[in-house]
Amino acid sequence: MACSGRRPELRGPPELYYDKKEARKYVRNSRMIDVQTKMAGRAVELLCVPDDKPCYVLDIGCGTGLSGDYLTDEGHYWVGIDISPAMLDEALDREIEGDVILGDMGQGIPFKPGTFDACISISAVQWLCNANKKSDIPAKRLYRFFSSLYSVLVHGGRAVLQLYPENSEQLELITTQATRAGFTGGVVVDYPNSAKAKKFYLCLFSGPSSSIPEGLSEDTEEEKPAESTFTAERIPYRIARRGVVRKSREWVLEKKARRRRQGKEVRPDTQYTGRKRKPRF
Repeated sequence: MACSGRRPELRGPPELYYDKKEARKYVRNSRMIDVQTKMAGRAVELLCVPDDKPCYVLDIGCGTGLSGDYLTDEGHYWVGIDISPAMLDEALDREIEGDVILGDMGQGIPFKPGTFDACISISAVQWLCNANKKSDIPAKRLYRFFSSLYSVLVHGGRAVLQLYPENSEQLELITTQATRAGFTGGVVVDYPNSAKAKKFYLCLFSGPSSSIPEGLSEDTEEEKPAESTFTAERIPYRIARRGVVRKSREWVLEKKARRRRQGKEVRPDTQYTGRKRKPRF
């Protein structure tokens, strides 16, 4: 959602800003797809969901379903909510595997209590900090959003919300309303010294407080610049993920590295890691 010049939230309501033209960028611009997919992967990593069972995940501001594609690839089930009809139309055209609904997160999350195991959101929550009409009061909309999110998560569920706060006051407004709604947690900042790579992740717990994961730094992982290409065709999701195929050796090594960063015990890598085994008869 980051853009050059004026912030998207200041250009108008999201349902108008994300029109058909803008929505197409999320299925045809290779760099945008790559950035969204990486942020979704980092959000799932920060969720620390168990490896041994699929989870039912809510994706807030799901857009064209890029983050949902990542959830599917990780073996999870998901439901997405977004305010832009154009973005959801693109998601449906792509034949995503999750379910999507049209809705305004500032009006609350329309699901029964305890529906979801976890929640992720990519580049959406900061939109609630802007009043697009006189009846919009950011603090009230944020509280309604967080209180309903707290309700739809199971006890002990987690939410990781990637966001672009405009300033420290806006970030404080968001975290204050999350705390009022009952959440514990904190903010993880990746690459804090980088102007381009810096990312904020609000990690929330709907139960006993847990330790906040550490943010990534330039020493942890080298950020490589990526060129942007724009085509008239939709870019397949697996190409967007640099050809990382589920259950391949590269996929297994990437997942094991992610679990090590989470502090989990992982078997050492060997020449047999990710090896295809013959079927049993």
